[in-house]
Amino acid sequence: FADLVLETWDLQCERNGREHRTAEMRGQQLVVRRGQPFTITLRFSGRAYEDGVDKLAFNVETGPCPIETSGTRSHFAMTDFPEESGWSAVMQQQDEDSLSVSLCSPTSARVGRYSLTLEASTGYQGSSYLLGDFVLLFNPWHPEDTVFLRDEDERREYVLSQQGLIYQGTRDYITSTPWNFGQFEDEILSICLKLLDTNPKFLRDQNKDCSRRNDPAYIGRVVSAMVNCNDEDQGVLAGRWDNHYEDGMSPMAWIGSVDILKRWNNFGCQPVKYGQCWVFAAVACTVMRCLGVPSRVVTNYNSAHDTNGNLVIDRYLNETGEEDRRSRDMIWNFHCWVESWMARPDLAPGYDGWQALDPTPQEKSEGVFCCGPAPVRAIKEGDLRLKYDIPFIFAEVNADVVYWVVQRDGSHKKSIHSSVVGKNISTKSVGRDSREDITHTYKYPEGSEKEREVFAKAEHETSSLREEDEGLHLKIKLSEGANNGCDFDVFAVVTNNTDTERACRLMLCARTASYNGAVGPQCGMKDLLNLTLEPRAERSVPLRILYEKYGESLTQDNLIKVVALLTEYQTGDIIVAVRDVYIKNPEIKIRILGEPMQSRKLVAEVSLVNPLAVPLHNCVFVVEGAGLTNGQRIKELEEPVEPQEEAKFRVDFVPPQAGLHKLMVDFESDKLTGVKGYRNVIIAPQP
Repeated sequence: FADLVLETWDLQCERNGREHRTAEMRGQQLVVRRGQPFTITLRFSGRAYEDGVDKLAFNVETGPCPIETSGTRSHFAMTDFPEESGWSAVMQQQDEDSLSVSLCSPTSARVGRYSLTLEASTGYQGSSYLLGDFVLLFNPWHPEDTVFLRDEDERREYVLSQQGLIYQGTRDYITSTPWNFGQFEDEILSICLKLLDTNPKFLRDQNKDCSRRNDPAYIGRVVSAMVNCNDEDQGVLAGRWDNHYEDGMSPMAWIGSVDILKRWNNFGCQPVKYGQCWVFAAVACTVMRCLGVPSRVVTNYNSAHDTNGNLVIDRYLNETGEEDRRSRDMIWNFHCWVESWMARPDLAPGYDGWQALDPTPQEKSEGVFCCGPAPVRAIKEGDLRLKYDIPFIFAEVNADVVYWVVQRDGSHKKSIHSSVVGKNISTKSVGRDSREDITHTYKYPEGSEKEREVFAKAEHETSSLREEDEGLHLKIKLSEGANNGCDFDVFAVVTNNTDTERACRLMLCARTASYNGAVGPQCGMKDLLNLTLEPRAERSVPLRILYEKYGESLTQDNLIKVVALLTEYQTGDIIVAVRDVYIKNPEIKIRILGEPMQSRKLVAEVSLVNPLAVPLHNCVFVVEGAGLTNGQRIKELEEPVEPQEEAKFRVDFVPPQAGLHKLMVDFESDKLTGVKGYRNVIIAPQP
């Protein structure tokens, strides 16, 4: 027999991509998921393949130092039946001179970029052909894969959906901001793989790092460290919280991960400026979804940052409600992290499922700024010793807050304040643009027997004096509509639940604030030295907050923190109430003109009315949407936008993909920043 000579071959990128649900990565490369077969076609010249005479074998290799024992290299011959535990090649069908071969990786294979080589031999003669590269991802569709997720709608949302909503605002006024995850957009997959190859564990020991890339918990921990740059590790984002963002992008201005990952890649892995928690979480979510791990961004309202690990957050106020003697412990208005879905064979049974990963740099874990994966189940049960970082997240959702009021003589008195930490933990619902509340997955109902058991296990003495039904009550309420540019009222509502008259002092103070709890200048104040409360009566005391007072110092987080202190003269008791007021931005209107159809020009009209009493200068609209716009479209307005005037422009684009997509818009200007809007657009397939 003459030698078998390979003439051409086809990795069937398109067909395999459809079957492996990677077709939206419209690159010219083969992207497949582990444990699932993919087909290639070989065409020989001169003569056809003869079973029994010719032998075909394949080599797959990943990483710079592939070795069989590390699982980064495999040599396997074509056989009649698939191999269960390792790589396999099975002949599917043979035409005259061509052969279809089905290749399959084990479900425990390392993810990453592989080279594929064919060895064809006849007798003692043989030739070897490099067929090309392919990328192997985790496979949530395969029951044997550690990231297997049973429900198809959930897989669509948490693996395939390139867009979502992230919850922000305050616990009393939850807002959502659209985000373009864009995990299948051009270049993103190779950037995610580059991120794995930039991580210090890889640079320290390439063989060991590559051999651990079959474990989503390991990958999640690496990603959580690499999304921030706090370890001089060439991480993706630099964090900044001080409202000075002139030398970069304000964290509020981003509307997607694609722009951020591309900037990191294009500027030699220099950290991109700037991120805050939702930006870190969203970028990590993009990377995890891209690699095939089901992931979602979650928001915890009134999130504790407990630096000394005692599960108590001590805040000090002076008698006018101002922060005094700043403790390092903070209460963030909200804090975002990522949950990724995976089994945890490294732990005792019962901890599979959602794992919390937090890429925002807060505390070091094993010497590095990363956090997780922490099984959400372990946080709920108070199992603080399991891997990784459960005490920190347990504190974020369970710590006690104690307000100490510092008296004139320097002594401080503990106030009465109801528990506030870990409220309304939120994520986007599956398949809908609504909020799903997942607080119950992190904690048992407050005051329940189970909660007491968990706190006992976690050695968490809950110390906060719960407000009694007896005595005095204090609440802060809000009039309708705190709109940016307008004046509005807040009310301290004081209730006397006793049978006697009470004499009190009521202090009300409003200051602009950032979402991480830091406060700015005062923008409203009232001090009533003799407030008399009739028995069983309620009093409502208004405080007017004027735009001319808050406008200049309002941060891009659009928050005003209102603190009320009620001191009862007779007993000396002090009650504290705190409320964060969210100042609403104007709405961005998006109109779609004409019938949206794949590969046909589509026009969108975007507009916004300036609600302020001053003109807006340097106005910029940014428009983007995976599957719609092919990158970002930026429109700078030449003229300032006068008060109450409408800023309007039209943008046209040719949507490459059919189906449901979100068109997202961000508006920036000198006085009004980070305004977001989106619209769902259904693109009809080409007829």
